[in-house]
Amino acid sequence: MAGDVNNPTTAAMQEYGAAASPDNPRGTRAGLVLLYAPEYTSFAPAYLLSERDLIIGRDPSAGVCVPEAAVSRQHARIRYDNKHWVISDLGSRNGTLVDGEFIDELELEDLHEIRVGDAIFKFVATGGENYGRYRIDGTLIDGGSRSQGAEPHEVAKDRIIGGYQVRHLARSLDRIARTEISVVLLGESGTGKEVFARELHGLSGRRGAFQALNCAAIPGTLLESELFGYKRGAFSGADRDKVGLVKAADGGTLFLDEIGDMPLEAQAKLLRVLQSKEIVPLGGTSVERVDVRIVCATHRDLNQLQRDQKFRGDLYARLNEYSLKLPPLRERKEDIYSLSQSLLARHGHPDLTIAFPFMTGLFHYDWPFNVRELEATMKRAVALADGPSLEAEHLPDVIKSLMRRYGQRPRVETPFNSRATSPDPFAREETSERPPNAAPRPRPVTPSAEQLRALLAQHKGNVAAVGREFGKERMQVHRWMKRYGIDVDEYR
Repeated sequence: MAGDVNNPTTAAMQEYGAAASPDNPRGTRAGLVLLYAPEYTSFAPAYLLSERDLIIGRDPSAGVCVPEAAVSRQHARIRYDNKHWVISDLGSRNGTLVDGEFIDELELEDLHEIRVGDAIFKFVATGGENYGRYRIDGTLIDGGSRSQGAEPHEVAKDRIIGGYQVRHLARSLDRIARTEISVVLLGESGTGKEVFARELHGLSGRRGAFQALNCAAIPGTLLESELFGYKRGAFSGADRDKVGLVKAADGGTLFLDEIGDMPLEAQAKLLRVLQSKEIVPLGGTSVERVDVRIVCATHRDLNQLQRDQKFRGDLYARLNEYSLKLPPLRERKEDIYSLSQSLLARHGHPDLTIAFPFMTGLFHYDWPFNVRELEATMKRAVALADGPSLEAEHLPDVIKSLMRRYGQRPRVETPFNSRATSPDPFAREETSERPPNAAPRPRPVTPSAEQLRALLAQHKGNVAAVGREFGKERMQVHRWMKRYGIDVDEYR
């Protein structure tokens, strides 16, 4: 069956770089990954698109069965047209939404979000088989593929929240934790780089302390004294010896956040630490031996900084013995539910429930500041809530504004309200069924890579402004950038 996740293609069978299609038995699989449904335990975590044509609907025989009264028996179809996956609404009673817009037919792109009734999925163009073990509440379902590997050490399971993508990274940490190699953590601001650095230290077994420094937050003139310490009299105001963070992390781990902002002079001294395991405090005359593991992080392109002669290539070679790239939250929205539950517990309100309209808002937003922004959103909602659940009114204004355009239709007749007991204030009203001979709505225009680069340059990397040029949300612009391999930081 198309929805079977118990027999995914194993890694040994997967052809490196192969396109996902029903005609390629060695390729990875496209799939629908469940992001949220109120009755999520009735769903599989992922549904593989192993056939050329499958139905989404309430009928038990459907390839993706959505057991809700608001869903038509045959609600939508996903088919493969020899090159792309295409989704079509089958004249359903309440319509099919993709990225918050009702569609008749649409060519699917990686990470498109599909809503059928009160079930929200994301389309993944490849690797759908990897998601089959991980339920959105963090439960690991038995019967996963051996190729996915053993679960990481218990410490990682307790502190790192998420499903397949995060667990894959946690396994990588587990493999290298007890080695001495330096690690570079890459990712946007707020993706949890320090959380992973602390996890690496916890798994390493190193007896020393974990010390952290944000290189962008310390002026260049003070950075060296923070790192290497100083002796009394080294400069005006140095009335006592101070131990630097490198020495304080002796026997442990030093985490250097935003390493790309470190001045060149400090980079040279850090290179000496990595090469000789020695430091000389400012004003000192003798070397001090240290045993410290360096973990650094950045959201910047260190390769580009090297080309611009702003980052030392020899230092990069020493630091980049192993690297991990943390995905932005917009690319792992299947983790939003479990993260939200964890954040409620962290801030003392584990018993609060989350209404469907609130969850809809969380999924429709693209989280430019990632998990850090989600935490701020949950803290604010908890402060505003005066009842047992978080409602749409408790969302921040930026999401409320975005949701005003959610589910718009050209004509208005009857309300799209798939849950009579929990109305969705963001959903717009639906039209009556379209006439059978009506022309399909025009498909959205996709810009070329050159056009997108030109607009990013014009708007200085402002993704929201580029989206307004096309009448699209930020998430679609991010999707185009990912397709063309464009780094928005190049334009900021």
